[in-house]
Amino acid sequence: MLENDPLAAFWMPFTSNRAYKTAPRQLVAAKDMHYTASDGRQVLDGTAGLWCVNAGHCRAPIAEAIGKAAATLDFAPTFQLGHPGAFDLASRVADLMPAGLDRVFFTNSGSESVDTALKIALAYHRARGEGSRTRLIGRERGYHGVGFGGMSVGGLVSNRRTFGSLLTGVDHIRHTHDLTRNAYSRGVPEHGAELADDLERLVGLHGADTIAAVIVEPMAGSTGVLLPPKAYLERLRATCTKHGILLIFDEVISAYGRLGTATAAELFGVTPDLICMAKGLTNAAVPMGAVAASRGVHDAIVEGAPAGIELFHGYTYSGHPLAAAAGLATLDLYKAEGLFERAAELAPYWEDAVHSLRGKRHVIDLRNIGLVAGIELEPRAGAPGKRAMELFHAAFDDGLLVRATADIIALSPPLIVSKPQIDEMFGKLGALLATID
Repeated sequence: MLENDPLAAFWMPFTSNRAYKTAPRQLVAAKDMHYTASDGRQVLDGTAGLWCVNAGHCRAPIAEAIGKAAATLDFAPTFQLGHPGAFDLASRVADLMPAGLDRVFFTNSGSESVDTALKIALAYHRARGEGSRTRLIGRERGYHGVGFGGMSVGGLVSNRRTFGSLLTGVDHIRHTHDLTRNAYSRGVPEHGAELADDLERLVGLHGADTIAAVIVEPMAGSTGVLLPPKAYLERLRATCTKHGILLIFDEVISAYGRLGTATAAELFGVTPDLICMAKGLTNAAVPMGAVAASRGVHDAIVEGAPAGIELFHGYTYSGHPLAAAAGLATLDLYKAEGLFERAAELAPYWEDAVHSLRGKRHVIDLRNIGLVAGIELEPRAGAPGKRAMELFHAAFDDGLLVRATADIIALSPPLIVSKPQIDEMFGKLGALLATID
């Protein structure tokens, strides 16, 4: 028997399906900085979709490149074959990475990029005769996608507790969030570099010869915009180098201009061994992810293998022609419009706007870096997360899209955002906070 409800068939991701389908809010079109809701209202995009539409919506050069690719080469396998777009895009991506990270493996999402990087780390140590290095270290409150590898190294409790069969041989260092010492920091907080030394504790516990890699987000986005304390990443890098452990940066959110640079690694001056990316790589017009690997990691695996396939890993859609076309057009657009530089120039104005909410009702912390903001609200007694979700709904109904995660509101607009639009975002939020119990 068929259902009459047109919303019934789609099982929505990371959504309270019952609540949503009782009061659906739908988007039907988008252009530049705005979505169009199903009732015709314009909704200012304060989240770049889902941290991903960095150049703004429905940009003509990207759409035209995708259309041309679809009409010319709709699909080409990259198992034992190739097509020029994938090689061209890999070279362009490599040019944006920190020096030495010039080998690029394509995936289809951030989750796949993380699992790929973890596999590469294991393969690297095995290729060097250190097959005992199988342990993977994540961080509490980290988010690394929804593959079993990413969930295992991730540190979000709700994402982990539903699925008992996670990878074994995984541990976690402490997170960096410290409201007592760092509340209302402007940019990276002053206190907490010593938290990186928690890795030494795990080295002492497990032995360095058992640890393959450490994975962290330079800026933890999905958990609520947690920033690395000053000198934290440098100390983490030094410990990894000291013990022969690979350092992986999950830059699925932070890459491609979000922080005013091509990568967070560039901003902080810390070079990992592997960088995971997705989202802004194609401006989200076609799903695509990638892992940039250092030459040393790549060559140990590829040059050290016997004749034949060197890494038994890949995806049907790795380097898909439409995604490659979208990626090339996106990188061209970033460069032509100077969007990374624009984000850096806007960052001080953005910072002042973020901190204009200090003292507003329910606000207990404000965090910012680049064009990212975290607004932490005091949890409602007995109902954690409810206050932020009510603000999310109220903002949408008032023409503003924000992101709610636990009791934190996150903002990360397209890099084409204007100063009046920044004022509009924080003006609306300031007014709405006064209406939320």
